[in-house]
Amino acid sequence: MRVMLFNDTSSLPAYLASRRSGKPRDMIAPGPDAAQVRDIVTLAMRTPDHGKLNPWRVVMVREEDRSTLAAQLVALYRADKPEAGRIETDAIAQYALQAPCLLVVLSSPRAHSKVPLWEQQISAGAFAMNIAHAAHAHGFVSGWLSGWPTEHPGAHALFGEPHEKIIGYMYIGTSGKPQDERARPALDDVLSAWKPRN
Repeated sequence: MRVMLFNDTSSLPAYLASRRSGKPRDMIAPGPDAAQVRDIVTLAMRTPDHGKLNPWRVVMVREEDRSTLAAQLVALYRADKPEAGRIETDAIAQYALQAPCLLVVLSSPRAHSKVPLWEQQISAGAFAMNIAHAAHAHGFVSGWLSGWPTEHPGAHALFGEPHEKIIGYMYIGTSGKPQDERARPALDDVLSAWKPRN
């Protein structure tokens, strides 16, 4: 297991600052094995969750099922866009084929709860982010993609129930090339002090 342990908590900020999103197309083996995936999802389940609803789920797509998923996504895309060329359909297929490990994260809200839907949905987003952090803690790189396969109702039906939505395809593996730091917003554009209003 490649879990990073922190005996010196002063190193935690530096560790968190070292997390970067990886490009799934650049990910190579090894990825997490089945036991590590279970560890990653177990850690992610420590997500804030008003009402203790667990309004999220994750589906692991096994390596042997990747080509089947690719074919199904391409069929759905072609049904909507019969004129689509190979470049477009290849891009759709890559949602299923990139990186050593593919997890599909779903928002799975509890309809009869007093907790508002938006709170349940942001909890699902936090759950996905915690998968990214847990993958990093295991020594892997992760990438979270959205787009057409997260928005199409037919794609949702491949993984979940009508009330559920795919919030992202989460790819996990080893970075095949150095990761670049991307531009971050200026802190003062994000952090401000509250000013009482009359």
